[in-house]
Amino acid sequence: MKKTTLKLPLTPSEKKNLRKNKSKIADIPNYTVNELGVLLEIPLVRAKEIHTLAIFQQIPSIGIKFAEDLVFMGYFSLSELENKDGAKLVEEYERLKGYWIDSCVEDQFRLAVHYAQIKDDSKKWWDFTAARKTYRLENGYPANRPKKAWHEAI
Repeated sequence: MKKTTLKLPLTPSEKKNLRKNKSKIADIPNYTVNELGVLLEIPLVRAKEIHTLAIFQQIPSIGIKFAEDLVFMGYFSLSELENKDGAKLVEEYERLKGYWIDSCVEDQFRLAVHYAQIKDDSKKWWDFTAARKTYRLENGYPANRPKKAWHEAI
């Protein structure tokens, strides 16, 4: 996977344990969840979350907020995204959130699925804009799409 600058919501204690073990945030994707739990002295569920956030940020042009969105939806590995559809994922996300989101987020879902399938480092989220626009012109959005926009929900 491509090396990237990771942003992770680590507690002061987790950061301290990382330093104590002479490791850096950039090393986190190289550990297993069990190793990370031991290293940071945290429960496995927390280690899994941190590890997942690091892995998802290795997708080109994906940051911590979108990685957190994937975890919010219950995804914890790239393999869980391999057989998904970016358009359906954004529709699921909007139902879970209760509001519709900016259209570029759909491009990120499409990128995440693409990357999970073929590990293509050359694509960024904006490379999926044309496909999204074509799809939405042809298919529209589901009738049960939330009526409220993301900027009204904040």
